[in-house]
Amino acid sequence: MQVIAVASGKGGVGKSLLAANMAIGLAENRRKVILADLDLGGSNLHLIIGQNPTEEGLGSFINNPRQKIENIVLPTDYDNLSLISGEGEVPGAANITTPQKRKLINRMLGLDADYLILDLGAGTNNTIMDFFLLAGCGVIVTTPTLTATLNAYLFIKNALFRMLYASYNRKSPAMVYLEQLRKDGVSLQKIYLSSLVEKLNELDPAGTELFLEKKKQFQPRLVMNMLENPDDIQKADRLIVSVRDYLGVNMEFLGVLYRDEFQKKALNSRLPVIKYKPGSVLSQGVYRICDKILEMKLDEKLNISLLDTEYSYQSAELEAESDFQNKIQSLEELLHSGVLTQGDLIETIRMQQYEIKKLKRENRFIKSKLLKAADAGFQV
Repeated sequence: MQVIAVASGKGGVGKSLLAANMAIGLAENRRKVILADLDLGGSNLHLIIGQNPTEEGLGSFINNPRQKIENIVLPTDYDNLSLISGEGEVPGAANITTPQKRKLINRMLGLDADYLILDLGAGTNNTIMDFFLLAGCGVIVTTPTLTATLNAYLFIKNALFRMLYASYNRKSPAMVYLEQLRKDGVSLQKIYLSSLVEKLNELDPAGTELFLEKKKQFQPRLVMNMLENPDDIQKADRLIVSVRDYLGVNMEFLGVLYRDEFQKKALNSRLPVIKYKPGSVLSQGVYRICDKILEMKLDEKLNISLLDTEYSYQSAELEAESDFQNKIQSLEELLHSGVLTQGDLIETIRMQQYEIKKLKRENRFIKSKLLKAADAGFQV
């Protein structure tokens, strides 16, 4: 079985649309496909393919030790396609533990199918990263907008940090150094990855060799969605060059999808767009991506067992750092790489000024609430 993970650093870029239609496209080629909604806590994949909500899904599997994963692999209205629903309304489904994650991964890998397509949630938390790194084919979906392109870059960077921390033993001098940086208040997102790896290699050559080997095998694919005109493809090219030059990762260009009004009509009709209008521009783009995947020889590139341990830095730093902070810290790299134009920079500064004002208002509101609560406590 070949595993394809579809992810995005930002929501609203068409990730689930691609996963759903791509699954049907592969199923039409007489491949047995299982589509899994791993957007835990916010599942809606069943709506895109026109299926009714299921009574049991990943939530019941995660929370019920006796539940078998085969019982939640349900048939759809399309030949050769089965669905594992996310069942996001189940409490606790979005925050699975490491043992639950390991169990889910092992059970999914034991399913009988030609393709297992994982529709991941947006963002860069550890669970998303581990599922993404599990796949032989990890697909990043983005759009030509500034924020979406920036988040796609940050997604790749955070995936590398996930691999980096999984490569060193907890008591390794390299891990001690990383933890020391964190305790000193140094955000690793500010450090150039190549410089950091050089220092870690001096402290732990074996761990660094393991990281570099995994990094060599890491080859994400890019899909640029919602294009308005051919000039937007240049932004995809600049993103690929930036990832190569600043992160040392070769990212393959899997395809482009133009904005298509038929998608809205298809969704309102509870049909996937490649079934609603197979000849539409969007549908043809999906079919081209499916053709490329059918030609690929995909393997499970990374050993997921190396990614199971939760390190203190990942909990305290990577997951705690806001997207806003990450954007600020990576601007220097992107400015030098050419991803950001002067106009983009102006837009970014305006956006950051707005977000700073918003954060200040929220801080004042929280502070007033705390003061009132403190006064009430003193009175009691």
